[in-house]
Amino acid sequence: MMKKIITTLLMVITCALTANAVLKEKDLEKTLSILRMELTNSHREMSQRVEINKQKAETMRKSLITVLQKSNQNALMLYSQKQDYVFDLTYACHEATEQYQTFKKFQVPFKSYLDKTNLDIARYDSLIGSLKRMPVMVLSEKSKIDRNVCLTLATDIRNILQDNYESTHDYIKIYEMSEARLKSINDYANKRYDDIQTSIFKNGGDDYIKILKRLPSAISETTVTVEKKYSTNSHSQWDSRIIITLFVSIIFYGIVASLLNILAFRYLLPKRIQTDEFRKKRSCIIFATTTVTFAIIVGIIRATTTQNFLIMASDLLVEYAWLLGVILISLLLRLNDRQIRSAYRIYSPLVAIGFIVISFRIILIPNELVNLIFPPVLLLCTIWQWIAVRRHNRNIPRSDMFYTYMSLGVFIASVVSSWIGFTLLSVQMLIWWIMQLTCILTIACLSRYITFYGKHRRLDSKPITSTWAFHFVKQAVLPVMAVISVMVSIYWAADVFNLSDLCWSLFTKDFIKLENLNISLMRMAVVMSLWYVFNYLCNTARALLRMHFELQDPTTVESRMTMAKNVLQVLVWGAWFLISLSILDISFAWLMVVTGGLSTGIGFASKDIIENIYYGISLMTGRIKVGDLIECDGIRGKVASISYTSTLIEAADGSVIAFQNSQLFTKNYKNLTRNHGFALSVIIFGVGYGSDINDACRKVETAVTAMHHPGIDSNKPVKAVFMEFGDSSINIKLLSWVDVLRQVYVESDIKECIYNTLLANDIEMPFPKRDVYIKKED
Repeated sequence: MMKKIITTLLMVITCALTANAVLKEKDLEKTLSILRMELTNSHREMSQRVEINKQKAETMRKSLITVLQKSNQNALMLYSQKQDYVFDLTYACHEATEQYQTFKKFQVPFKSYLDKTNLDIARYDSLIGSLKRMPVMVLSEKSKIDRNVCLTLATDIRNILQDNYESTHDYIKIYEMSEARLKSINDYANKRYDDIQTSIFKNGGDDYIKILKRLPSAISETTVTVEKKYSTNSHSQWDSRIIITLFVSIIFYGIVASLLNILAFRYLLPKRIQTDEFRKKRSCIIFATTTVTFAIIVGIIRATTTQNFLIMASDLLVEYAWLLGVILISLLLRLNDRQIRSAYRIYSPLVAIGFIVISFRIILIPNELVNLIFPPVLLLCTIWQWIAVRRHNRNIPRSDMFYTYMSLGVFIASVVSSWIGFTLLSVQMLIWWIMQLTCILTIACLSRYITFYGKHRRLDSKPITSTWAFHFVKQAVLPVMAVISVMVSIYWAADVFNLSDLCWSLFTKDFIKLENLNISLMRMAVVMSLWYVFNYLCNTARALLRMHFELQDPTTVESRMTMAKNVLQVLVWGAWFLISLSILDISFAWLMVVTGGLSTGIGFASKDIIENIYYGISLMTGRIKVGDLIECDGIRGKVASISYTSTLIEAADGSVIAFQNSQLFTKNYKNLTRNHGFALSVIIFGVGYGSDINDACRKVETAVTAMHHPGIDSNKPVKAVFMEFGDSSINIKLLSWVDVLRQVYVESDIKECIYNTLLANDIEMPFPKRDVYIKKED
């Protein structure tokens, strides 16, 4: 309705405004001729639109009157509600606030239109005055005719604008009257919402023990209330007979939906689909599809009826049926035939209590009746839930076991709330959990099938360029859905009782409201959702960088990734942090003041940390990389990882040693694999005095070279040189370049070769000898 009103108003306004002008022409005669043409076209267009504008204006007037009539209808409904009839009151409040919000969504630019119209009227007044004051004696005959025609046209256009201006004033009065009326009703409805909120969450009512103590009088009072509320009124769309007819229709359409699905499965379903697994689940599948069919039937009825009660009831029934259908279908897709029957039995109490609550809402049950019958009904359903959990919980997956215990916990909390007097709060809790469970099961089902899809397609072994969409759904979409589901389920639960406006105000209300910090549930949900999105971006960018580095140089991937990962994390999480600050309305100036005051103390306290970070960045730029063999402080080992503050070394003995990055620089570490991966090996051996030194050196060099050992650098010759005269031998150095990663094993092979060579050539290998003299004492 409001959209139609606004569209009509905008069309009238657009059509009413004129646009004509002339520029400097050759002379006055030419200017008058052009002006006459412009004014003639404008006058013709406005004259053609006059009748159309009148029809549109009449339509707009009728629409505004309809809004006024509906607002008065909502006012009568709202002001006549009793405070004790919470369901009736929330329905009336919702209708009032919804009409006002719809009205406010479309703001008609009356003021700007009136300003433009005033300017146009003033412009035409000036044009008319200029044409009247124009001296006739200086004009040619043609110019005189053009002047007179322009004067007549300008006067007519000016009068049309004046009429439009005055008629718009009438519309403005009706519009402002409607807005004031709707605002007054909306303000009253919001006050009643506050009272309802206080009644639900703070004050409550009499506890059920007190009600039991005065049970006869409570039953008598409730009977009177029910008779008054549901008395027959044939002139009302909310007559009790219509309510009875509705519930009979629910049973009838439920039977129809069930029969349709039974016949469809028996006669229309192809044989190839009817597998053994399908037959085992057949009754459960029929139950789920019957629920969906019932929702479709009720939805069709909703679309074809104009009866207010049926519209409200159909909306609630369709919503409940779809939620129930989602729960049942999720269980069918995730569980096998043995598990599905146990799951249906476990969730049955929750489904039953949900239908009872929806029925309460449909018939707008009085508070007295709710307070009298709901606590014992809820207690029975809780006992039913506990028995079902004990009997069937071992037959369902672990995740569903958790959900059933959560359901039992919600039942217990609701029972406690209802028995201490907060019956409406218990109702809200149950509806919220049904909505939340629906969201949880939906997300769990999606997660399972996405994981199955990834395994089936072997996406873990494929590059990120082929799997980014899969990871986006798994790492970002599903977690964000989980965050949003909490608020959505609460909102849905509130909407069942027409408390969605109140719920939205609670979501957006800043429960921490400071000059430089504002925190609300909505802000926190957005910040958490963005965390998952930025986490996905960080992981995806890291995978892309790794793929890029592997294509460039596979040997330096780990070291380059260490630096790139840290820089990437700073950029991504820094962006998330800044966006979060903006969402929470944290002033950057305030943040700078606080951090500036702390910077001096933090700077002194973290001097060593900053120094290590600086050296860590220097190391990451390429001085060493993961896998390099280095030696520092007499310890030789392989670089396992490099961080901003320390470097982990896997020593030759298997131990892992952490060096602060500053230590590696101050102690002048050695990178043994930086250049070519070979280190000079010096092996000392001795020959006996009297041996041919040159022959011994030559034979050892030849033998070691002839080994063609893969751990010895073939580009550099093996060389034996005279070292010294020892106590028992002439000592010789054998110099060779060996692979540093296998140095111990290579040197062992070289020593074995030296020994075999000397032994084969009868070259003496002396060892220390001592002569011991035994002196006998007399």
